[in-house]
Amino acid sequence: MIKLYNTLTRRKDIFTPQTNEVTMYCCGPTVYNYAHIGNLRTYIFEDLLSRVLLASYGLKRVMNITDVGHLTSDADSGQDKMELGAAREGKSAWDIAKFYEQKFFEDFDSLNCIRPTILAHATDHIKEMIALVKTLEEKGYTYKTSDGIYYDTSKFPSYGELAGKSNIEGLKAGARVDFNEEKRNASDFALWKFSPKDAKRQMEWQSPWGVGFPGWHIECSAMAMKYLGNTLDIHCGGVDHIAIHHTNEIAQAEAATGQKYVRFWVHGEFLVMSSGKMSKSAGTFVTVSTLKEKGYDPLDYRYLCLGAHYKTQLEFSYDALDFARQSLKSLKERVLALRAADCGAVKDAEGLKKAEDTFKEALEDDLNSPKALALLWEFVKGPADNADKLAFAEYADKFLGLSLLEESVQKPLPPAAAELLAKRQEARKNKDFKTSDLLRAELDKMGVSVKDTPKGMEWRWK
Repeated sequence: MIKLYNTLTRRKDIFTPQTNEVTMYCCGPTVYNYAHIGNLRTYIFEDLLSRVLLASYGLKRVMNITDVGHLTSDADSGQDKMELGAAREGKSAWDIAKFYEQKFFEDFDSLNCIRPTILAHATDHIKEMIALVKTLEEKGYTYKTSDGIYYDTSKFPSYGELAGKSNIEGLKAGARVDFNEEKRNASDFALWKFSPKDAKRQMEWQSPWGVGFPGWHIECSAMAMKYLGNTLDIHCGGVDHIAIHHTNEIAQAEAATGQKYVRFWVHGEFLVMSSGKMSKSAGTFVTVSTLKEKGYDPLDYRYLCLGAHYKTQLEFSYDALDFARQSLKSLKERVLALRAADCGAVKDAEGLKKAEDTFKEALEDDLNSPKALALLWEFVKGPADNADKLAFAEYADKFLGLSLLEESVQKPLPPAAAELLAKRQEARKNKDFKTSDLLRAELDKMGVSVKDTPKGMEWRWK
């Protein structure tokens, strides 16, 4: 029995799909820059949810690629992020989108995330977006301003139900969004934006209202309903999407169809730095490439994320990542040693099944990955037969996605570091411990940690 915290009901509810195939929509990346590890925490939790669902049902999961229409301001003002990226790098918006989408999926794959069933690019679905805006217009939910077609939120009585009254009141002019004199209500939002008259955009299309481009919110509703029907089982995303993006999705979808848009809204919390939320707009953020350059495996970060519940904020630090890396390394070493020992057949099938059911129940209880990890550790360190331990680790890893039975490939040392390591080995052989310590400090600056053991000198990336 799967239970998920539903943002809409503000409680854990028992989840059952409408059919034997779960329909799930996940908000994907805006491909104007690299994804940072805070963004990627959301995709890790969505991947865990996908794996849990797939253990009991079929799954049709749609992820969008926002390659147009996501403005820099929640107030439907500012520059389109794609145009901004193009100006920043001196490339076309189309080239920017293609490049950063590729980089996103390199990170996505390196974190062992399962690819979505359907990948929906906003620029491939302009026709569907225009049709949805026309439906809203015909039903009297829209009005025209000098810069676009807007949704009148006062016409939708349950507007803000997902976010709650206090969040919606925070949208008043001068608080969450900039004041726009032409908007009837502070919470009204753009469905279609007009291209500026004094400049030609790289991404623009003809519409019944003039040349322009879609609003960010209309994109997700149009694409989700095209592939998954008017009522979705699950819609996922980060908590930052609740008050505006997902609230607006509900308003436009339900006004158009008269049906419930989403049954379960599931949101992941932020990854935070000691200085606050990780943000691209601040210009300083950590990427998977950053982690790799420092010698970490992306799965070290996945382990770190699984060690915290998806609904709690997770503070990122390299100390915490070091602990996650060492924990994953120790866990893999245990599992690989079991595999190398050729343990034979399972000895206690009933005990193994009971342990597997307990593990699955932990994950089915609103994705309690910290408890699931603890159960895995408890079993592989416990008194069970080695064959049963190996079988349990294989079972658990289908959910956790940590590649526990795959040998890790450590990034080789660059020539300069290898030379220092050889010099240090020679210094220790000659009992020149002063030089040995100096060389260790130099290696440490290069991100290489050196440890002297009874078996000799060992190194690893920090």
